[in-house]
Amino acid sequence: MNSYQRFQQRLAGEAVDRPPNFDIFMTFAASYIGQPLSSYYQDYRVLVDANLAMVENFDIDILQAISDPYRETYDFGAEIEFPDDDLPLSHVPLLAEYDDLKKLKRPDPYTGKRMNDRLEAIRTFREQAGGEVPIMGWVEGALAEAADLRGVSEVMFDLVKNPAWVEELLEITVDVAIAFARAQVEAGADIIGLGDAVGSLISPAMYRKFALPYEQRIFDAVHEMGAVARLHICGKTGKIVGDMVDSGADIIDLDWMVGWETATAQYGDRIAFCGNFDPVSVMLQGTPDEVAAATVHCMVTGGSRSFSGAGCEIPRSTPHENLRAQARALQDIPC
Repeated sequence: MNSYQRFQQRLAGEAVDRPPNFDIFMTFAASYIGQPLSSYYQDYRVLVDANLAMVENFDIDILQAISDPYRETYDFGAEIEFPDDDLPLSHVPLLAEYDDLKKLKRPDPYTGKRMNDRLEAIRTFREQAGGEVPIMGWVEGALAEAADLRGVSEVMFDLVKNPAWVEELLEITVDVAIAFARAQVEAGADIIGLGDAVGSLISPAMYRKFALPYEQRIFDAVHEMGAVARLHICGKTGKIVGDMVDSGADIIDLDWMVGWETATAQYGDRIAFCGNFDPVSVMLQGTPDEVAAATVHCMVTGGSRSFSGAGCEIPRSTPHENLRAQARALQDIPC
């Protein structure tokens, strides 16, 4: 059974040889192949090589075009700094004033430098592993992208003081996300991941008004294209898990501080959950035996549709033996 078959059958709740490993890699993958992060973020060939290495060396079941939250932001026109071997930085929000929204132009995924770079990564994945390993593209959720363009603190203030302005901005960011998602599916993506980390920073009522409807619109477009939708919201999302299930996602990532057993027991018949042991205290700092135990616990309690993965990105300095312990543990789980 190859990774693509394993992914499809697990998603449908059918028998597989082992649970799929859907760990998220970015900084670790770049470091593993000896490339600086600036190259991983800006050169699709480096991203492709790094992800192929994850599949080959750690039995990962997914090829990922995820890198950083500033693909769309850069092509909107924001100034993004790329330190040689560190995370990208946005020092000055593109929407510093409310009136700046009037000048905001929607980027084209096919001509935007960084958005098209992701398309090239997906096309290369398709050429090298299409049908063998599922390929995941990525978009920023409408609210997350609003925060990237405006600044997180500023958006938090705007949600209370100027919600109509935020909704006007969200209409732009959701359109761009839908266009980018469609372009990635056309390029060969089987899955579109959506990151909406801001969703864990606001109240459930605000999430239902300013995040959920836009996630639903993006996922409707993903499904219209015949692809699978994956929702990733970092942080404490326990109070909105039910709303996340209503987003239309097929796979939902749960971070480590969310009650895995409760969520999978309540909603596991409606959705495939991925997670959710702590990427730091378990994967980075734990022993191989602790990683294996956490892996087994999540898969045994998560049900027949659950996917293995740390609650969030695998840290850069994770011991290789810990990743291999996860892979070995998955081989022994009855499915």
